[in-house]
Amino acid sequence: MFLSSYENKLDKKGRVSVPATFRSHLSSLGYNGFISYPSFNHSALEACSQDRIEKLSNTIDSLNPFEEKRDYFATSILSESVNLQFDTEGRVSLTEKLLSHANIKNNILFVGLGKTFQIWEPKTFEKFKVVARKKAYQNRSNLKWENKQKGEVV
Repeated sequence: MFLSSYENKLDKKGRVSVPATFRSHLSSLGYNGFISYPSFNHSALEACSQDRIEKLSNTIDSLNPFEEKRDYFATSILSESVNLQFDTEGRVSLTEKLLSHANIKNNILFVGLGKTFQIWEPKTFEKFKVVARKKAYQNRSNLKWENKQKGEVV
């Protein structure tokens, strides 16, 4: 899984070192990079493995082929996605378009979200994190899981 947060510097060529734990997880899945696209919800980038973007593509494909929303999702996600491959030093080169969407100039924050991760400008994320914590606290009763062995909800 992608866990924790890591801050790294963007170099003059637009490259950034991807956290070793993220690279290791992607490598264990058989990938030497990841897919990234602009977030719908934030001034941030979404990032995931190739199989995750394929699942998202399959979900989009399952929509009625003649509905506009299918085209909207495909255009907004798939046409904006970039396949970023690690170089020999574990870095990726982010495109100007991606950097611009996330307002990233110097530092980059990699934020683990379990099966995916996001890439943020650190100060922007700090503001979002305050709101996220407050909303999570307000909605904490919605977070339940089932104990499969006992058949009870915890």
